[in-house]
Amino acid sequence: MDRCLILILIVGTGLVTGNNIESDKNTETSKETETVKLSCSYSTSSDYIFLFWYRQYPNKELQYLLRKGARSYSYAHTSDPQFHSTTSQTSTELTITDVRLSDSALYYCALRVEAQ
Repeated sequence: MDRCLILILIVGTGLVTGNNIESDKNTETSKETETVKLSCSYSTSSDYIFLFWYRQYPNKELQYLLRKGARSYSYAHTSDPQFHSTTSQTSTELTITDVRLSDSALYYCALRVEAQ
């Protein structure tokens, strides 16, 4: 019997006025061992940005998943190889491979603009 899991995407805003980030789809349902993709669109006039992904279980603190540079930055860091991110000029996508029931959580994307 396949067990379903639900991933819910909650979006944080940019840290500077005029910057914005929002989810492209709020809920994703999957079965175990599948690959799931969550995405957010963002807008900013800066070329110096980082996009972050976090996960939160009920009544727990945010858990850092990864950081990915976009536009002028190419740096990437992940806490676990199960998580991968791609970015474009206006969006970020989190890919979760081999999804498990324990991946059912709230997922947050966030935008950080670097001062240059």
